[in-house]
Amino acid sequence: MTRRVLIALTSHDDLGGLRSTGYYVPEAAHPWKVFRDAGFEVDVASVRGGEPPQDGYDAGDPDQVAFLTSGAADGTPRLAEVDGAAYDVVFYAGGHGTMWDFPQDPDVARVGREAYENGGVVAAVCHGPAALVNLTLSDGSHLVAGKRVAGFTNSEEKAAGAADVVPFLLADALKERGARHEGAGDWEPHVVVDGRLATGQNPASAALLARRVVELLS
Repeated sequence: MTRRVLIALTSHDDLGGLRSTGYYVPEAAHPWKVFRDAGFEVDVASVRGGEPPQDGYDAGDPDQVAFLTSGAADGTPRLAEVDGAAYDVVFYAGGHGTMWDFPQDPDVARVGREAYENGGVVAAVCHGPAALVNLTLSDGSHLVAGKRVAGFTNSEEKAAGAADVVPFLLADALKERGARHEGAGDWEPHVVVDGRLATGQNPASAALLARRVVELLS
């Protein structure tokens, strides 16, 4: 049986007036390659559909070039059009844009809930765990409650110069939902797996996180 993965991307392009933003390309591209190399079928969707705004693109990275030239992120469907239960994994890629639209969009939470309650894995990297802040299960409980998670740390947000720009600090918001946030040093690869919830701290964690997800499904 071929495993199916949905990579969910932000559609928000404004970093609080500081500069433009969007999804962080390597955080989608590196997992996309890992999943495809594992033989998985990978789809990409975004909050508003179409071509989502990009941030952090490195034209010297062949994996990022391959992802963008593949057309995987061109003309994406809206998450509102996606059945989360059809996927073995919902993977929330990061990028600062997620901090604005991921927590507020009901379909961001819905696709994750549908996959998780159908026995699938929910994964998120860097700012992607913004999707988990308001992701509740059918019984009303927060998915992250009582679970170990990683995500962009307060220290990294300060180092990025965005601590006073983002609408909230991600690590704090996850803790407020009952998660046990576990951070490593700034910019160090760090992945936490708790059952069928897998999270990574920063861009350096994206490929490692995808490999851990593949292990979960093997």
